[in-house]
Amino acid sequence: MNLTTLKKGQIGVIKDISNTTKILQDRLLHIGVCEGCPIKLERTLPFGGPCMIECGGQLIGIRRKDAEFIKVESDSCKQL
Repeated sequence: MNLTTLKKGQIGVIKDISNTTKILQDRLLHIGVCEGCPIKLERTLPFGGPCMIECGGQLIGIRRKDAEFIKVESDSCKQL
């Protein structure tokens, strides 16, 4: 499943970010978002707008089309 399929408030673990662009991978790594990190979908804005996620205590805004390439697993989720 991808990040955008999580429901609001649902927590998952990042499994794969290799399908995103190199620029986005570098940006995510610089702010501490990497594979194996728990991630929570805080909200999505209407009309295909960006998503707000929480990872490592940080709130991050990311374009929805970029979030669609981030693979997550919700079965192995933990509470943040």
